[in-house]
Amino acid sequence: MHRFRKYLWPAAGGIVIVSLLVYAFSPARVEVDTAKVDRGPLIVTVDHEGKTRVKERYVVSAPLAGRMLRVDLHPGDRVEENQTVLAIIEPADPSLLDARSRAEAESRVRAAEEAIKLAETNRNQAQAEADRLRRLKGTQAVSETEMERAEFRERATAFSLRIAQFELELARSAFQRVQPRSPGENGGTRLEIRSPITGCVLEVYQESSRTIPVGAELVKVGNTTDLECVIDVLSTDAVKITRGAKVYLEHWGGAQPLRGRVRLVEPAAFMKVSALGVEEQRVNVLVDFAEPRAKWESLGDGYRVEARIVVWESDDVLKAPDGAFFRHGDSWAVFRNVNGRARLTTVNVGRTNGLETHVTEGLAEGDSVILHPSDRIKNGVAVSPR
Repeated sequence: MHRFRKYLWPAAGGIVIVSLLVYAFSPARVEVDTAKVDRGPLIVTVDHEGKTRVKERYVVSAPLAGRMLRVDLHPGDRVEENQTVLAIIEPADPSLLDARSRAEAESRVRAAEEAIKLAETNRNQAQAEADRLRRLKGTQAVSETEMERAEFRERATAFSLRIAQFELELARSAFQRVQPRSPGENGGTRLEIRSPITGCVLEVYQESSRTIPVGAELVKVGNTTDLECVIDVLSTDAVKITRGAKVYLEHWGGAQPLRGRVRLVEPAAFMKVSALGVEEQRVNVLVDFAEPRAKWESLGDGYRVEARIVVWESDDVLKAPDGAFFRHGDSWAVFRNVNGRARLTTVNVGRTNGLETHVTEGLAEGDSVILHPSDRIKNGVAVSPR
């Protein structure tokens, strides 16, 4: 035994040296960021900027040519239906008007009368449809979205009828004032244009006294207590949005986001040039507030909002951070951290919101995945979580 002791220490030293060499020349562990695969809610949204808009706006225009007196109203002033005088026009001398001008005024009267007939028909149809759905409300035969749509059309057609009646009154007044006066007839022919709705002044187009032509825009009025949001989205995003979809309105100036519902995705797109000079086809999405007015009463016409329109959501899905996924051939893949080794794993994915992705196959709850793997990460490489 004593004979082998002289070889013991050299052997131990050799083992230590070999171990140090192996450690020194073995590849170092790659530090990585990791995250856990878990279950929870996932919401996929279309995010775009938009603005508020008064639903029922009315631009009052001049029904006849003449001299308009100075308008004393200013944006924000309150107006009452058929009471507040928006503008006063002194018509040109009827004796100077030719037969053509009088014929045009008469044609506007007839057109206004036909517009009332059409508006009455639309109003009656909308009322009948809304009444029919109200009788079915609470049954499975009618959805909440259909009921809301019918009630909105009922309100819109009633408003259109009021405006048509106002247009007829203006047209008749204008027609009377372009008729030649008999000798000795009172020359008081001033035309007072009164507000067609109750609300406030949104904009004054013509303020100073001046001579104006027929059809000149004078004042815009609207009811600021009845607002909607207009969100213009890319047409490729618009096809994903459905009526009644949830909307979260953020960065509008309040402390908390506001909830809303999609009322309408307009059927026609329009071209818009982006800040980078790219032509884009965009679609207006109209959103109604789903909050009490007290929460958004400080908003006015044309205020900026940022909208998140929900196109898909689930309360319980298996999900992982979006940064863990990458393309591997024709499939999606991730690197799992298994006992300190990177393991390439092919997965199937579902919806994504840009932050988290729904995993349908390939991972299990609690798996650790590597985030944003660099080209140093290969299958089997030793890794160390930061």
